Amino acid sequence: MLALDRLPADVQCPAYDRSQLKTRMVHIGFGAFHRAHQALASDKLAAQGSDWGYCEVNLNSGALIQALRQQDLLYTLTEMADDSLNTRVIGVVTQALHGKGDGIDAVIEAMSQPDVAIVSMTVTEKGYCYMPSSGKLNPDHPDIVHDLENPTQPRSLPGLILAAIIRRRERNLPPFSVMSCDNMPENGHVTRNVITQLAEQHSHNLADYIQTHITFPSTMVDRIVPAMTDAAFDALEARLGSSDPVAVEAEPFFQWVIEDNFVNGRPAWENAGAELVSDVLPFEEMKLRMLNGSHSFLAYLGFLAGYEHISDCMADSNFRTAARALMLQDQAPTLRTQGVDLEAYADSLIARYENRAIKHRTYQIATDGTQKLPQRLLDSVRWHLRNGTSCDYLMLGVAAWMRYVSGVDEQGQTIEIRDPLKDQLASIVAHSDEGAQRVEALLRLQAVFGDDLRYQTAFVSRVTELYKQLNAQGARATVQALVTQA
Repeated sequence: MLALDRLPADVQCPAYDRSQLKTRMVHIGFGAFHRAHQALASDKLAAQGSDWGYCEVNLNSGALIQALRQQDLLYTLTEMADDSLNTRVIGVVTQALHGKGDGIDAVIEAMSQPDVAIVSMTVTEKGYCYMPSSGKLNPDHPDIVHDLENPTQPRSLPGLILAAIIRRRERNLPPFSVMSCDNMPENGHVTRNVITQLAEQHSHNLADYIQTHITFPSTMVDRIVPAMTDAAFDALEARLGSSDPVAVEAEPFFQWVIEDNFVNGRPAWENAGAELVSDVLPFEEMKLRMLNGSHSFLAYLGFLAGYEHISDCMADSNFRTAARALMLQDQAPTLRTQGVDLEAYADSLIARYENRAIKHRTYQIATDGTQKLPQRLLDSVRWHLRNGTSCDYLMLGVAAWMRYVSGVDEQGQTIEIRDPLKDQLASIVAHSDEGAQRVEALLRLQAVFGDDLRYQTAFVSRVTELYKQLNAQGARATVQALVTQA
């Protein structure tokens, strides 16, 4: 476990009085990204005298929460570049709870503490129980069905937050703001939709209360945070002289854009590098389409090509050229940003992808594709279809996802698909022939492609052509051919 008295002198430890922190924020989803991003910003503010502390919540996995408790709610963050390592101890956590181990009522009670002014979350897109194609609550989601029948013992994120809103209202406590930090366009609007629509199932009065008193600021978050590996843990322990099972590593780059719409106060995040704005959407779209879209593009094609990490993809000049072309030729024209040098932004992303110290696995990025494709690739495809312009790199990304979820790599090995719709995907693959029929079957997946794309002849034809090319020639040759013909 982490031992502060044995850490090297160059490790930055909290110099502030942790006992002065108050639990003013509850964060749901104590994953690597939150530990390396929002918690870091609040830790920097604590060093400046802020008293905004976090209650960290994991709803499913309890091992991380238990480990955090065993080391006095402390953990390390290491920022890694090709030629430098900088480690600091994060001390801004004041409480830690596990939904299953401590009981869901304990989590609701934590969110009902009088000082709590913000409930935030990083639970990935699938945690919202919504339909990515529409942004609305999925009423048939098993956890939503359960929560409607058992509102005081919720399983879903919307149900949990709604239970806390109800409890605070019953106790005449001030409302909190609900802040999504997940990669979804207009994530604040999605969060408002799912919680309000769930509340409407209880009573119109409750839904109206939420619309009137709760705010849902949108955010855009950006930092590459790879999953920790055994080798990374071992290297960290060798450097620190003690182990840290809660440790996280990240690239030096940090960006956080926040809609300044909080009902009961907020930390001064602008003093820790965040941008507070009136409209996050242009920033969200730029990041989701240029960064996350190219990440997904590289993840599926790179995995199929045998590249384990994004930095490995960058060592292939064709993949590097294709990723930049996707950003500037296919994604940039669809954006509403103003006053941003998109070519410089694309070049900065390529430089970040080249960071060999960050072992960001293509397989990790490839997970949950059904939740990611609509906002990362398909919204842009629709823009091009409306405007009659070409978008071959976007279509190749879609074809690569289809090739990936077919479940067998180019060496004939089984791919373990990690996706909330994996059973549906497996059924589609099992009941469709390879080639055009497989493409048509996957396009009928309404939760991903909506009702429109399978009727777009030019789109279906080109995706089918690229899918067949991936099968016949492999990912490397297909990428090379597209780059060469351009």
